[in-house]
Amino acid sequence: MRVAVAGGTGLVGRYVVEELAAAGQEPVVLARSRGVDLVTGAGLDAAVAGADAVVDVSNVTTMSVRKAVSFFDSVGRNLLDAGERAGVRHHVVLSIVGVDRVGLGYYQGKLRQEDVVRNGRTPWTVLRATQFHEFAEQTLDRVPEPFAVVPRMRTQPVAAREVAQHLARLVTAPARGMAPELAGPRVEHLVDMVGRLLRARRRQPAGAAGEDARRHGRRHDGRRSAPGRPRAPGHPDLRRVARLVRRPARRPGRMTAPCPHHLDPRGTPTPPSAP
Repeated sequence: MRVAVAGGTGLVGRYVVEELAAAGQEPVVLARSRGVDLVTGAGLDAAVAGADAVVDVSNVTTMSVRKAVSFFDSVGRNLLDAGERAGVRHHVVLSIVGVDRVGLGYYQGKLRQEDVVRNGRTPWTVLRATQFHEFAEQTLDRVPEPFAVVPRMRTQPVAAREVAQHLARLVTAPARGMAPELAGPRVEHLVDMVGRLLRARRRQPAGAAGEDARRHGRRHDGRRSAPGRPRAPGHPDLRRVARLVRRPARRPGRMTAPCPHHLDPRGTPTPPSAP
């Protein structure tokens, strides 16, 4: 089965490509580095030719409503149009748990993406997932030394590879519309997650203070981040991530890192990592 993976060089996209290849499928990466511009559609027809299905894990790092809606609308329509011309029979999209309950700019873009796919002619599946475990690290890297000021919020993190495994299984199965939401095995407090990462980096959590994230437009209490009863729990992975990020403390200053989707996903006022 030939599967086109939009955003196949990103955090989740790389895992999707690996999972598909391991299952004996033929993944095709759609990304600028491969000569494909998802926004303009340049190079898309040639890349999608012969594909049986599409997995869309493309992403843009922005909190602007206009930019997010424009990106996901354009990419969604371009992928659907190219897919129809190529005879694609299944279109799978990664979205975010709580996307319809959080009125933030990025989430409005993801909602538009869902609407575009839902109203298309190609059979579709949407998987909503919670934030990834890597979200704590990316949140930490967004603020300058010596303080680690993070939103006071709850999330139910899931491993990015676990999300990719679900996507790889979904795309090879019949379209099912809205798939069961995917979340990690337990609810975590972001402040606690960041604190553990600080200790793993041999740094003291000098300022892991809770901030209500009002700068994002509304208080984020975490209830919008996690499904009430996750039907497809992922595996705990935070300790493994902590071991992977053991490295010397970074220099003072600000280093901006995109947030994982749907880290993912679903569930925080910060957008996921770009492909």
